[in-house]
Amino acid sequence: MSKIKIVADSTCDLTPDLIEKHGISILPLNIVLDMTSYCDGEEIVPDEIYAWAEKNRRTPKTAAVAFDRALDLIRPMMENGDEVIFIGISGEMSTTCNVLRLVKEELGYERMFIIDSGNLSTGIGLQVLRAAELAEAGRSAEEITAEIEGARDKVRASFVVERLDYLAMGGRCSTVTALLGGKLNLKPRVEVKGGKMAAGKKYRGTQDKVILKYVQDMRESLLEADPGRVFITHSGCPEPVIAEVKQYLEALDIFQDIRITRAGGVISSHCGPGTLGVLYYTR
Repeated sequence: MSKIKIVADSTCDLTPDLIEKHGISILPLNIVLDMTSYCDGEEIVPDEIYAWAEKNRRTPKTAAVAFDRALDLIRPMMENGDEVIFIGISGEMSTTCNVLRLVKEELGYERMFIIDSGNLSTGIGLQVLRAAELAEAGRSAEEITAEIEGARDKVRASFVVERLDYLAMGGRCSTVTALLGGKLNLKPRVEVKGGKMAAGKKYRGTQDKVILKYVQDMRESLLEADPGRVFITHSGCPEPVIAEVKQYLEALDIFQDIRITRAGGVISSHCGPGTLGVLYYTR
């Protein structure tokens, strides 16, 4: 019996329990250290990336999902008569969605639907979970695709970084900005807009205080959030800081499901340790 298969790339940063619960298939992006490529989430972890970056004073390169890896995953689904919905990282940040379009063309797979999330991390994960839940509710592939794409602009994804040098080394902001930020201890709120990362309000101080202020500044927006789910996603923050953020969200008495996730290798490569974001759908 054919099914709707939900496929995402590794930058969705969903936890193993959620991936297993909803039967989601994950395609890894690649992290390149010098001349060696590693599958994100399978062959390398963020702490190993940080150690390499500190030693070499540069961040790894990251690359899209490999064509052959995607082909090997998707082909059996087609042969089984399944329908596939793939949701991937923003096309402004990676060519991963284009790789899946090439796979679709190679296979002549008409029942394969490709959604550019226009986002990253659990800004993708929110869309992946919604698609999986719609599939479980019996919605058609066309209906799911239309609903996910129609609500794409309602995803709110932002985070605050502790180490601007990672953004600079990864080409995500100018070296001048990174040096200025380091000198003045500035830490920007980075928001996803139009599929791209853009710097917003800048904070000053220790990261624990910056994170709490960032979350408090979101209060009005959080009060307008879809109550179903919110993610706290971080790239290696102290447990007390994460707990304080969760307690703040719980005190708002809005969200039915507050999830904590650790960012994977690709996101961590560009944002560095100490980054934390709160991601959700708005109503």
